[in-house]
Amino acid sequence: MLNNLRDGLRNTLKKIVGASDINEELIDSICKDIQRSLLQSDVNVKLVLSITKNLKDRSLNEQPPKGLSRKDHIVTILYNEIASLLGYRGDRFTKIEKSFSEKEENLHLNPNKRNIILMLGIQGSGKTTCTVKIARWLNKHGYKSAIIGADTWRPGALTQLKMNSSKIKVEVYGEEGNNNPLTIVKNGLEYFNNLNYDVIIIDTAGRHKEESGLLQEMKDMYNIINPDLVILVIDGTIGQQAFNQAQAFHDVAPVGGILITKLDGTAKGGGALAASAATGAKILFIGTGERIDDLELFSPTRFVGRILGMGDIKALLDMAKNLELEADEKQAKRLLGGKMTIEDFYSQMENVSKMGFRNVIENLPGLSGMVKDEQLDVLQTKIEKWRYVIQSMTKQEKREPNLINDSRRKRISRGSGITEHDIKEMIKQYNNSKSMIKQSKGRQMHGMLRRFGFG
Repeated sequence: MLNNLRDGLRNTLKKIVGASDINEELIDSICKDIQRSLLQSDVNVKLVLSITKNLKDRSLNEQPPKGLSRKDHIVTILYNEIASLLGYRGDRFTKIEKSFSEKEENLHLNPNKRNIILMLGIQGSGKTTCTVKIARWLNKHGYKSAIIGADTWRPGALTQLKMNSSKIKVEVYGEEGNNNPLTIVKNGLEYFNNLNYDVIIIDTAGRHKEESGLLQEMKDMYNIINPDLVILVIDGTIGQQAFNQAQAFHDVAPVGGILITKLDGTAKGGGALAASAATGAKILFIGTGERIDDLELFSPTRFVGRILGMGDIKALLDMAKNLELEADEKQAKRLLGGKMTIEDFYSQMENVSKMGFRNVIENLPGLSGMVKDEQLDVLQTKIEKWRYVIQSMTKQEKREPNLINDSRRKRISRGSGITEHDIKEMIKQYNNSKSMIKQSKGRQMHGMLRRFGFG
């Protein structure tokens, strides 16, 4: 299901965790990947542009919450925005624990009265089968339900309904030979009136948004029975057309929830989900197969987790961490193989900075107590400057900094706001460290610190 989107998101994660720095170039690349994946899943172009704009703006402008790294924060933003595309209407995710521990939502049925659910559907969407599936779901969750068969247009509809319902022991009311669905519904509600049922589900005839007569019949039925919940069944294979279909139904009978079927074998599933969510009606259920039990309550956040092959954002961040470890292993191989790039060099220095230069030095034999605080401050300042220099370099220059000539050095200086002298010094330190690692693999940190004039 939604393989293109799943693969695209996973590739995006790899880009994020493998990056040495989170900058606008990286974010633009990520947004293009997401756009491609969403469009291949048949999501509306306007929705795609909107979500990637939000992703870019938030990634560049939001500060990570305390205790969350910038990379993890961008992963969280990505998760959030995809979930919002599929109907998540909650607050922005700021704390992982709060955001993804939400309780399973229910249908908000009133336990103190008999609830009426009106089923509407596009022709061929599988509405009658879904009516039985919902009855099954309700029974499994503690509700006692019954069904009224009011589809008078399709031959054999009532027979099919009774046959499937008998398998789950759900009572069905119907009137063979009666072609007036409004009368059938009135009689059915009266029949169940004194029986101990929590929910009455009304199955109606399938119709299309162009069939004005059937839409008017549906409107009349809605006004007469005043249902507690209207569920619209949409075929997932219609993709973006789901928006117009859902809107047409919603205009005549306010849709309280949408059930999307046939998601288990279509490339257009993303389009149907996004289009349905765009109507403002909540996607309540998704059909995941042909069996009566193949129905599940829809949660945008959990669904995003599933198309990524995970259950929630915590698992997602664990995956990001594993990918980061893989990236570190590749970096280590380059370092030990004498193929260190200037980004590798900066990454190593930044990691030491995060651990705290003082903590590192105090635990290195022979250096404890030998480095002054002002020397550490100088090194910290240098590292902060180098970040801007590296961001102004081309990909080729990052791999081979010695290609930088006087002309390029001047341009990098103007672009980064760092002096040419500082740029020369950074490249010199890079070359020294690269040579040192080749000569002595086991003592690189000690040698690096000595190259900086410590000890």
